[in-house]
Amino acid sequence: MTLTELKYIVAVARERHFGKAAEACYVSQPTLSVAVKKLEEELDVKLFERSANEVAVTALGQEIVRQAQSVLEQAAAIKEMAKRGKNPLAGALTLGVIYTISPYLLPSLVRQMIEHTPEMPLMLQENFTVKLLDMLRTGEIDCTILAEPFPDAGLAVAPLYDEPFYAAVPMKHPFASQTSVTSEQLKNETMLLLGSGHCFRDHVLEVCPEFARFSSNAEGIRKSFEGSSLETIKHMVAAGMGVTLVPRLSVPKEALQLKPKRQRQDEAYIKYLPFEGDPPTRRVVLAWRRSFTRYEAIAALRNAIYACELPGVTRLS
Repeated sequence: MTLTELKYIVAVARERHFGKAAEACYVSQPTLSVAVKKLEEELDVKLFERSANEVAVTALGQEIVRQAQSVLEQAAAIKEMAKRGKNPLAGALTLGVIYTISPYLLPSLVRQMIEHTPEMPLMLQENFTVKLLDMLRTGEIDCTILAEPFPDAGLAVAPLYDEPFYAAVPMKHPFASQTSVTSEQLKNETMLLLGSGHCFRDHVLEVCPEFARFSSNAEGIRKSFEGSSLETIKHMVAAGMGVTLVPRLSVPKEALQLKPKRQRQDEAYIKYLPFEGDPPTRRVVLAWRRSFTRYEAIAALRNAIYACELPGVTRLS
């Protein structure tokens, strides 16, 4: 039994697919399949039920996978201790970021890290919240930037900032003449949503809960559409297909200027509106395993995030 084999079975359990698990582990599918089969033979148990469309974890396999996750975490902790004994800021830090944060925070964050901790480059992993939490628990990443709420499962969590939402509407929409908007006004609009798996989709549905039922029935075809990314949805807004909500950091600076100098062509067709009164917000946090021993690396990362240009958000300490 090897750590590599344990890593493979954890990946298969997470992905429910041998091909995707192999891709996540950067090996060929035959290599991963042979290793999993070898481990099953060594343990004399069946870990997975294989079918044409899906891989299911057996009852005993679930227990073994949980133990494997724990073993991998402890192995990662040993490596982290060794690194800390030398220089906690030496060597790469593997950071996970959710899709609706990474395009707007990372450009500034990477510059800050290069300037202040060049000896600690960031290895970046972009994914959904659920996947990043799994990767964090198994030691595939060191820490992750997420939006609350999420099941922390005993993780160490530090708040970073509260970020308000803005409404994005087509420039020819009646709302475009307003200076602000309310959630009540959005109820009768065609809402553009991110697809399932994006936590920001859930945030939007909290602000406009009536669209939760629309997205699951025929009427929803007329009331809501789904996109794969915020930038894709913005293109749909620019084309006049509906309205959406976006986090503040995704709003171009030029779009909020009274006399914009120059905007990206598609952004010129979008009007961004703040909410009246207390706006809906999301809390963005940094999470890491409590067993992670490079405390100085986490502190350096937090300082770099706080040094980033974060217009319109409320920094937390």
